[in-house]
Amino acid sequence: MLKTGQKAPEFELADDQGETFRLHDHAGKWLLLVFYPGDETPVCTRQLCEYRDGIEEFEGLGVEVVGISGDDAESHRKFKQKRSLPFRLLSDPDLSVADEYGCRGLMGMKRGVFLLDAGQVCRYAHVESVALFRRSREELIEAIRAAQ
Repeated sequence: MLKTGQKAPEFELADDQGETFRLHDHAGKWLLLVFYPGDETPVCTRQLCEYRDGIEEFEGLGVEVVGISGDDAESHRKFKQKRSLPFRLLSDPDLSVADEYGCRGLMGMKRGVFLLDAGQVCRYAHVESVALFRRSREELIEAIRAAQ
């Protein structure tokens, strides 16, 4: 699992528009990587909609939110449109990136959040032990402020 203080593993995944997202292309920016089990599942939907509703807070702190699940681009497009999500959703179909970040479980992807600084060093990491739990927007905003 990626731990606080470690350099984030490089990855390349397709996003909801079929474009390629390469982690190294985002050097110089703060990123909040949100690993979630699946589009349109109850807890994931609540979690991502909560982050959507506070997107101005994340942007105000200079942090780009990026969602990652095993779902394909078509599923992501529908989910993003239906829920008006203002951030990119990346597809990790074989869960290889989830595995590198410690978010691969026996039943698929675990829920996890990782705050990467401009140098792509992890400044906050949390992987849920139980899928029903999630980090609140307020907790993440506090973590971002503390890290900056």
